[in-house]
Amino acid sequence: MTQAFDIIIVGAGMVGAALATGLGQQGIRVGLIDKAVPADFDAHASPDIRVSALSAGSERYLQSLGAWPALVAMRATPYRRLAVWDETPHPLSRLLPGSLTEVEFNAAQLGADHLGHIVENSVTQNALWQTAQAQPDVTLMTGQGLTSLEQSPDCARVTLEDGTELSAQLIVGADGAMSQVRTLAGIGVTRDQYQQQAMVISVRYLGPPEDITWQGFFPSGPRAFLPLHGAGDQHPDETWGSLVWYDSPARLAELKALSDAQLMAEIGKSFPDRLPHLTHIDAKASFPIARQHAKHYFLNRVVLAGDAAHTINPLAGQGVNLGFQDAQCLQGLLKEARRSGDDLANPRWLGQYEQQRRPANRRMMLAMDLFYHLFSNQIPPVHLARNLGLGAARALPFARNRVARYAMGLDEQLPGPVQQILHRLPGLNRI
Repeated sequence: MTQAFDIIIVGAGMVGAALATGLGQQGIRVGLIDKAVPADFDAHASPDIRVSALSAGSERYLQSLGAWPALVAMRATPYRRLAVWDETPHPLSRLLPGSLTEVEFNAAQLGADHLGHIVENSVTQNALWQTAQAQPDVTLMTGQGLTSLEQSPDCARVTLEDGTELSAQLIVGADGAMSQVRTLAGIGVTRDQYQQQAMVISVRYLGPPEDITWQGFFPSGPRAFLPLHGAGDQHPDETWGSLVWYDSPARLAELKALSDAQLMAEIGKSFPDRLPHLTHIDAKASFPIARQHAKHYFLNRVVLAGDAAHTINPLAGQGVNLGFQDAQCLQGLLKEARRSGDDLANPRWLGQYEQQRRPANRRMMLAMDLFYHLFSNQIPPVHLARNLGLGAARALPFARNRVARYAMGLDEQLPGPVQQILHRLPGLNRI
């Protein structure tokens, strides 16, 4: 017998679980499918190596879903300052004092208490699973993947690995960058692989949790520091943190092969002096970086959200925030569709979703690409231009803070001049 829902969401990660919660709160019957089940939170365990910088906008959305209190009760680290600067040595660097090529964003200057929170992905997902499970209209089905997806004029059907058949008006693919739903629906993607990869290193450092996250830009790529929570009674006076090291695949392979002591020495030589004194390396992992964009956000009775629709360079940690914006937008439009008595797969509503989210996601993709290419070469004119740009950002706090408010989700639009620059970039229509 086929089990019927209003909507089936495939992928119960952060974005899928958030969307299921929001739809369930609106009385929409949701089937939420995922192969995995998140482990129960353990306050004494080492932090998840995967962390995200949740913006103020994401925080508001998670509060509206009721997930934020559970998330904070586990662990989340607020940051109030964000600094970026250029570490590339070049004779032209002497044309500008170093102090003028560093930009710091400060929550107080933006009229906010904090810029965001650094949160382990597993913590965010755990909190959202709790809220999803609390909804009577949300049914979680774990340990199962899809074997087929069929669409008809009246509904869509999926078959799970155990043979269970499910039907719904709409299927949501929230199953990540390698989305099976996207593939089964026949939705193509454009994809550009970056030359760099990113290595994430979970560490402990001496001292209390810092309130700043920073990125220094080196010729081989950025090196970043993200503060986490205190290390507890077992390691008093120490704090957990996350380092991100962008470099060539060959260089990162060398680093991963080192012992912890050797890697600690390399970090000491290669990271900026402002890095706190490290006491321990807990885990390390590397992953490729790619920009990917679905050619369509919906097709017939399938719609995509989060990484299934788009992935971007993780320079500013905007990936999950864009995914939450997708979920919030889609949730609101499906609520209106239900209120209007429409089919939940009506192109009128799904088209509005794509019209709203594709340009916004594309702007962020282009902004990250501009940043990546600007800081990933040593061509003298470009080197001078980026230092002048950082100097200008320091000298023009109004424009700088407008961009920061947009990235935090406090403002709906980028400043007009920035939008004009992005719209003139080659390749805008290609992604």
